[in-house]
Amino acid sequence: MTRVIELLLAALAALLLLPVMLVAALAILLSMGRPILFRHRRAGRYERIFTLYKFRTMKPGTAPDAERLTRLGRLLRAASLDELPQLWNVLRGEMSLVGPRPLLPDYLPRYSPSQRRRHAVRPGLTGWAQVHGRNALTWEQKFDLDLWYVDHRSLRLDLKILGLTLLAVVRRDGISQAGHATMPEFTGSVHEG
Repeated sequence: MTRVIELLLAALAALLLLPVMLVAALAILLSMGRPILFRHRRAGRYERIFTLYKFRTMKPGTAPDAERLTRLGRLLRAASLDELPQLWNVLRGEMSLVGPRPLLPDYLPRYSPSQRRRHAVRPGLTGWAQVHGRNALTWEQKFDLDLWYVDHRSLRLDLKILGLTLLAVVRRDGISQAGHATMPEFTGSVHEG
């Protein structure tokens, strides 16, 4: 996807979804207080670290994520509304609309050399792995799908992924793995890929 088209689509989406984002922000403020946004460091293109923005879905604390996830947070995640502030990351050039999801910098030394190639492109709001199971996939499956995308990316594929993303959000497929708020931590490759 050319950057100009992507910027236009991200700006249009941000404008159209502004009322939804304002309602989500107000609901978070009233139910959980401040901060409304969750800021987290993630590894982007060429493994550069950036701050990712999401709507907050959990109470603060050291309990497991599944215990801190609020009812409102579950709703926001089920509808993927927690991801909307990442449109700002797209407009800033840190992310794309489509690409491998940005992961924690702590994971960088755990990748196999092949898996590191996922950082050859900007991370995305959605990606090939997200439309093929999201968090219901294993890490190995996700990385295989990410690498397939890196090798086959095109404007046509990106548009297909955006369309399939809308279907996945409506169906609420693959939001989490059993027993996890999302999915377990990536501890390293089972095999060299």
